[in-house]
Amino acid sequence: MASKTKTICEEKIVPIIEEMGYQVIEVEYAKKSDGMNLTFFIDCDNGISADDCEKVSKVIDPILDEINPTDDQAYILNVSSPGIDRPIKSERDFKRNLGKEIAITLFAKQDGIKLFEGKLVQFDENSVTIQPTFSKKAKKLSEGQITIQREKIAHIVPIIKF
Repeated sequence: MASKTKTICEEKIVPIIEEMGYQVIEVEYAKKSDGMNLTFFIDCDNGISADDCEKVSKVIDPILDEINPTDDQAYILNVSSPGIDRPIKSERDFKRNLGKEIAITLFAKQDGIKLFEGKLVQFDENSVTIQPTFSKKAKKLSEGQITIQREKIAHIVPIIKF
């Protein structure tokens, strides 16, 4: 049911949001503590405000009522910014973070390390290359660049410094 709802929303609702000038980062339909939640994570070049989220919500809410992607199952509609610490997934995310520090968590250890931190220097559809800085889990600093196959990566996030 969740994948069907998500697919319907990606086909019918995402184009409407994109016509409004926003990029849809992700559509999520998942059970949370308050019940089923249908969440649209949106972004744009100038960032996302609460007003942007409200504007999108008001436009898509009646359309969702019409297309009924959940087959009359109750849900809570959320429209949200993905946040500054959102996972790096798309090519656009990688381009935006090129030259910036990122943290890469692997499914399994590589060279005895599961968490790598460093400056993103290169990426393609198969791999990510960083210039390592420091890994809390590593017992030593790595020298040179490290290339990690994307299939081994569980999670990539930007490192936010204040």
